[in-house]
Amino acid sequence: MSRRAVVVGAGLAGMLAAAVLADAGVTEVVVLDRDELPDGPRQRRGLPQGRHAHLLMTGGLTAMEEIVPGVGKRLLAAGAHEISLSSGVLARSPEGWLRRWRREGPVMLTCTRALVDWTVRAAVLEHPRVEVRRAAAVGLTGSAGRVRGVRVSGPDGEADLDADLVVDASGRGTRIVPWLEELGLSGVRTRTVDSGLVNASRVYRVPAGAERFPLTIVQADPYVSRPGRSAMVMPVEGDRWLVSCGGTRGGEPPADAEGFLRYTLDLPDPIVGRLISGAEPLTDVHVSRSTSNVRHYLDKAPHWPEGLVVLGDALGTFNPAYGQGMSVAAFGARVLGRELERAGGPDAPGLARRVLQGAARPVDAAWAMAVGQDVLYPATRGGRPGIADRAVTAYTRRMTRAAAGSFAAASAIWDVTSMRTPPTRMFHPAAVLAALTGSPLPALSGPPLTPAEREVLDGLDRTGA
Repeated sequence: MSRRAVVVGAGLAGMLAAAVLADAGVTEVVVLDRDELPDGPRQRRGLPQGRHAHLLMTGGLTAMEEIVPGVGKRLLAAGAHEISLSSGVLARSPEGWLRRWRREGPVMLTCTRALVDWTVRAAVLEHPRVEVRRAAAVGLTGSAGRVRGVRVSGPDGEADLDADLVVDASGRGTRIVPWLEELGLSGVRTRTVDSGLVNASRVYRVPAGAERFPLTIVQADPYVSRPGRSAMVMPVEGDRWLVSCGGTRGGEPPADAEGFLRYTLDLPDPIVGRLISGAEPLTDVHVSRSTSNVRHYLDKAPHWPEGLVVLGDALGTFNPAYGQGMSVAAFGARVLGRELERAGGPDAPGLARRVLQGAARPVDAAWAMAVGQDVLYPATRGGRPGIADRAVTAYTRRMTRAAAGSFAAASAIWDVTSMRTPPTRMFHPAAVLAALTGSPLPALSGPPLTPAEREVLDGLDRTGA
């Protein structure tokens, strides 16, 4: 029997969904996107956050490898960097500089978001059952009981595209709530928590001799009743540094080159500014503001139509400062694949509801981590910290202080931030003991640089900081 699935959105979530649908035996997988997709790893118009830093964490990469085997090797071959969280990162937390350890820890991949999207899309389109069409989805067809396809707008007007399963992976700009209302399904609760974060990024050529300099980040401090301000120097493909600054409402980074550098130098440690002051800029400063946390509680709806799945940012978006979005998209696609395998086909009764509920679990975990910090900033809109938030905050601060000199505490934080374990990892007995005991080593007075790295930093510094 011929079966068709339609995926709305050719971003990461959409292409991963297309891959699992094709592997599940769906005869035809049509991916719709309103943008003209680039024929290489270049920025696309519909992804405003694409120019800023993205981290592909261990958990997300593992899920992507299950869906698109060999994707990690493809990314590395294209110039992505493999970074160890235990030894390859210079990180100044709100509690001070974190140590680097020679012991093994989880890894992440760093490259541009454009390279991730292009690599995944190219791999998925090798499957003969998958095709991408440039078209705008403007609604759903069917009824409150079952979705039958997508209404598509094109040069010749609107037309219906029938499908046994529709996947909305249209991202932050999803229209899923009004689409459901058109089918007679109303009352979906949506929550927005907005710290007002503005991202500003610029690309630099990696200076000669600095090719192995570690990823460097000065993290925002949500505990001081002031706007959060952060900056990161991240190695990406093409012998380049992607430098991203982020500031919450009242502490936004500027868009001019001089102000961008000044912003990095005014952080609690000027290391990012010192590094880039001696590096050659390759682009202007790019700024974007679509950074709020938005959760559509579709999984809580009392009624859900057969034949409709929602994944990725269309289900929940997070402040991109926490590096969760790509991993959560991969987790959701993996849930779809596993449920399709159990059900035996895209039109199995109850499949859509089971996928939605399974995909919501990693969304909720990421939401709790992102919103739990964002509500601490003084000008955040949509939420204030409650008693539970303050209790978790106090424990997290204690764990972070311990992590400055405790491998057990640092390991717990790495496992959670790399998304290879749920946040409950922070409450395992060994982690709790490490938090209560504290750091056995004194606090660092500066970044834990090797002599060679210090020489690179001093050689690049044009600021006198």
